Amino acid sequence: MNASKSCPAVPRGFTLVEMSLVIGILLALTGTSFVAHRKITDWQRGREASETLRAVYSAQRMFLADNPTVAVSAITTSNIVPYLPNRATTMPTVTSLTGTTLSIRVNVSPPVVNGGGSTTYDPSGKSNDSLWDVGE
Repeated sequence: MNASKSCPAVPRGFTLVEMSLVIGILLALTGTSFVAHRKITDWQRGREASETLRAVYSAQRMFLADNPTVAVSAITTSNIVPYLPNRATTMPTVTSLTGTTLSIRVNVSPPVVNGGGSTTYDPSGKSNDSLWDVGE
């Protein structure tokens, strides 16, 4: 005697509300990852600028050690290039947050990223955080 109960077939699947919720969560996670990626890219550019400035600062100090009578305000890029690491033949540049190429002013100590004219480019807003500057 095998008496089996017959259940009505229950449809298995997602409701429209459940699907909308899942899509909403995926969109929120995707949006968050784009914002985080942009911040990481900005930080990487700042870190690269800092490393470049440190190399130029080191070259500037080596030049001044070899030429102690030269004033810092009289230093030019052609004075610094022979002292750059890895036998560089040109003065390194820095990429800004907007993607423009910026030069480095070597006639001040420590060197700074030239924001145009006599302004210093430092989007971090702090002169001692070691991003976009040599720091302390």
